[in-house]
Amino acid sequence: MARQWGPSMRAAEKAGCVVSASRAGQAEAGSWSCSGVILSRYPDLVLCHGGIFTPFLRAGSAALTAAGAAFLPGDSCGDDLRLHVQWGPAAASLAGRAERGRPGLCTPQCAGPEPGPPARPGGGRLLQPPRPAELLLLLSCPAFRAHFARLFGGEAAEQWRFASAAPDDEVSEEEEEDQLRALGWFALLRLRPDPEEEAAAGEERGPVVAVASPGAVPKGAPLLACGSPFGAFCPDIFLNTLSRGVLSNAAGPLLLTDARCLPGTEGGGVFAARPAGALVALVAAPLCWKAREWVGLTLLCAAAPLLRAARAALGRLGPGTHALAALLPQEMGAVWGLPLRDPGPPWAAAAVLVECGTVWGSGVAVGPRLVVTCRHVAPREAARVLVRTTPPKSATIWGRVAFATQETSPYDVAVVSLEKDLHGVPLPVPAEHFHEGK
Repeated sequence: MARQWGPSMRAAEKAGCVVSASRAGQAEAGSWSCSGVILSRYPDLVLCHGGIFTPFLRAGSAALTAAGAAFLPGDSCGDDLRLHVQWGPAAASLAGRAERGRPGLCTPQCAGPEPGPPARPGGGRLLQPPRPAELLLLLSCPAFRAHFARLFGGEAAEQWRFASAAPDDEVSEEEEEDQLRALGWFALLRLRPDPEEEAAAGEERGPVVAVASPGAVPKGAPLLACGSPFGAFCPDIFLNTLSRGVLSNAAGPLLLTDARCLPGTEGGGVFAARPAGALVALVAAPLCWKAREWVGLTLLCAAAPLLRAARAALGRLGPGTHALAALLPQEMGAVWGLPLRDPGPPWAAAAVLVECGTVWGSGVAVGPRLVVTCRHVAPREAARVLVRTTPPKSATIWGRVAFATQETSPYDVAVVSLEKDLHGVPLPVPAEHFHEGK
């Protein structure tokens, strides 16, 4: 396992950071923070989530949904915006800072207001002190927004929540609307130069990560998410927290993973095991709810088309930003073709979605008109059951519960009889031999 994930873990922790936004001279107003990815060093370019910037937009969050809004320049936010970026040190940078008499810092939240000597083992991690940054632009991936609107819009949108808060938490409608508007938006930042560190950078200049084209990462491939839960709160313990999962599904640049992410990891990087250490996506929404039930999936935005949009936006901002576009990481792997959804292996096509009123779950087609699911998804008293197949030959077929176990039964099984045949769905073959696991 260490051999498989070692390069990806090193790449993730080298690129991971925390971004904080606050108002100048208004410390009592608090701050907003999220995770980010360091794209390039000297000059330092950082990509993070755009949700923390909604309180600072001059025109309000409505500017994110304005017609044709693909990006917003940095001056779209008020002059009182103050940005800081913090990350963990590499061994080389620690040695350089020690030689120059500038120790790393434990963060104020955990180590007290005054910086002290470098932390000892067991006493917290050495972190780079927060560096001031400027907002270059806010950008979104148009294809991500289009797929999200098609998949999660319409009448069914009321059942979905993409805010970090639970349905019962006190979140105003305005705050929830702001979070939803900023869901597909990200921010490109530039750290203010530090001449002393830049002079000692040596070979560390240039792109920090390589970007994998989503076409090179198939459905079911292992992924490693790197983000900082709760943002800038106590990064001594939360900075660059790792979580493993797989690429659960994809609709164009809109990706799903079962890697466990928490509030504050928005904007964090998601890396592939193969190509080793390649950046696949950024976290768009760490938690989502459907019909007041928590869904253990994380919504991602593919990194490759997002960086393409960043290059195009930098080219339109002015002569001063043209050179920065060339510093963004290059894409590696297969060409992005924006498929609707990867059909995956043959056995995946036999899986269907079963809906019974407000209850929903998965099922398996075992015959042209038979689907097996759980009894708690389709109870025997259900009048009608809706079954949906997956693309490319998606279909919606009504059915009824032909059999369901009793509630007292240890088996949670139901069989749904469909009104029409399932066409183009390969039926699974039951296994006859089993091998004991180790």
